[in-house]
Amino acid sequence: MTAHHAGGIPLHTASGPSRPILSSGRKIAALIAAAAVFSAAFVLAPAMLTTRPGEGYANQGALVETVRANFVEYWNSGVESFTPGLQSAVDYWQRYHMAKAVIAVILLTVLLSLGRALWMSFVNAGPLTAGKKLAFVSAGGLVTLLALFSSVLVMANVQGVVAPFSSLISMLPVAQTDGALGDTVGQVRQQLAQSTGTGNQQSPALELMISDFARYHLAMAVIALIAAAISLAVAVVVWARFARTARSERRTRFVSGSIGILTALFTLGLIVVCVANMGTAADPAPALAAFFDGGL
Repeated sequence: MTAHHAGGIPLHTASGPSRPILSSGRKIAALIAAAAVFSAAFVLAPAMLTTRPGEGYANQGALVETVRANFVEYWNSGVESFTPGLQSAVDYWQRYHMAKAVIAVILLTVLLSLGRALWMSFVNAGPLTAGKKLAFVSAGGLVTLLALFSSVLVMANVQGVVAPFSSLISMLPVAQTDGALGDTVGQVRQQLAQSTGTGNQQSPALELMISDFARYHLAMAVIALIAAAISLAVAVVVWARFARTARSERRTRFVSGSIGILTALFTLGLIVVCVANMGTAADPAPALAAFFDGGL
């Protein structure tokens, strides 16, 4: 017995329980640091990683000016193929969204791990004061919401990879009414207004814009449908765990119920996004006209 005691205190009681707590605390701290790093990387890294020498996309203002000039040139070219300048911008924008999508996936993975670690620490912690309970719940809830937001960032950037041209022209200052861009936007509006009529001839550039806009929204419809299926599966698993958990295990039921509600609401939102984008993909011209009219 004495070999297992030191000063009357059992050794496993004095040191054993503290090790898992310390290990969990270090893991949470490391995940928080990783989340901060990849959040900063999501904002700062894509432009640095994807800009090639001589492209001149040092900042968003420079990119907008490049897109403005090259869009006017493309429209006036009278052909469907992109001009070299616009093709370069589209290629850059696709690489940019690819980099953002990869970083967003990593950030989402980190946030999911962090959320799980926080919720598990809350469930397995001993008696807690009201303040500590509030801190655990607030932190876990915030990280869960950030993870859902990160999944939206993944979706949006994958959409940009699939249809970078439509994503790129969304940066055009279409409200501008003077200069070459104003004249070009006016011509686009006129042709779009006539596009529903029979026998109206569209320019090759407009035909490509309409088809790419349809692909842009179809991509989001498919992405949202896949995300909704994943979110629904998570909701089912979480609610099943909630149903199996004894009423005495209040923290586990609280965590399962909270995540179940969030994922269920997120699934419904994704379904709405899917249906809306499918409608736009089926008839893209009105939505494209609304954009050039300044409505999107």
